[in-house]
Amino acid sequence: MWDMEPKERRMVSGNLGSSQQTAKETPVSPTCNDSCRDPGHAGVRKEGMLMGELEALVQEMVKTSSWWERHGLDWFILALNFLALPLGFLCLRSQSTLVCALGIIILGVVHHTFTVKGSHLASHGALSNSKHWSRFWVLFFVEVCTSFTAEQATHGHVKLHHGYTNVVGLGDSSTWKVPILNRYVYMFFAPLMLPIITPLVALGLLRKEEPRTVLRTLCLMSLGLFSHYWLLIKVSGFQSPGFALLCMLITRGLLAHPYIHVNIFQVKPVVSQFLQRNHLPYNEDSYLSRLWLFLSRYEELMVHAPPITDLVGLQ
Repeated sequence: MWDMEPKERRMVSGNLGSSQQTAKETPVSPTCNDSCRDPGHAGVRKEGMLMGELEALVQEMVKTSSWWERHGLDWFILALNFLALPLGFLCLRSQSTLVCALGIIILGVVHHTFTVKGSHLASHGALSNSKHWSRFWVLFFVEVCTSFTAEQATHGHVKLHHGYTNVVGLGDSSTWKVPILNRYVYMFFAPLMLPIITPLVALGLLRKEEPRTVLRTLCLMSLGLFSHYWLLIKVSGFQSPGFALLCMLITRGLLAHPYIHVNIFQVKPVVSQFLQRNHLPYNEDSYLSRLWLFLSRYEELMVHAPPITDLVGLQ
């Protein structure tokens, strides 16, 4: 079952209409200052307290977990994908259509693992206890593998995505709005263009960064893209630059649909129990049911949805 959003636009972090309603019903103390009399301010404080409590629960769970639970299993999965890379490139040398298809599948799975799982873990500093190694893995998985800027990816994922993962119209895919596209193009054809759209979006976001960050990101993004192209030419034996670029597009976009369609990243057991304990809604549903809901309410949930904003109390 996929973790899905409640039917009202309320934040996971407190459900945030309910906290404001509580504030309105609270009598004002004679010694209360102006901020206490402001229901909106009280609601924000309540939201921040709930987010802080949830963050503390997650951190406590991390501290009591074993090394295998914190790092071992994830590194085992990533290591398998690193080891599979040579096999994928070598399969593309074969004259057999089936073997070539296998190579494309392997490279597609590896790319998806690095850009989704690797980038996710790295953005949370979950791959190493060392600050320097954590920074290295963020740059590797986000900028070299994903062709995106590390600062914007971390900010968008931690500060925006995690605060709104259970909210209709304000979830992860809301950071990838393309209002000019209709629902079917956005859901079924646009994901195939993510390998092209992602670096273009990154270039646009780099205008907000310092010159040294811009230079670093451009160098690492170029390194990742050129390395992929070079391996296809030198290892896989592609004679045509056009076919090599087409293969890059196919392998990088092979599993892009799940990234767009599904709200992937949840610390589900802790989050769901926390929300239930605080009498806040937490919906789960099947993939096909949510897909149909999204298609039927696309205009409301994506085109006309309000922008998401930063939330305090997150990592």
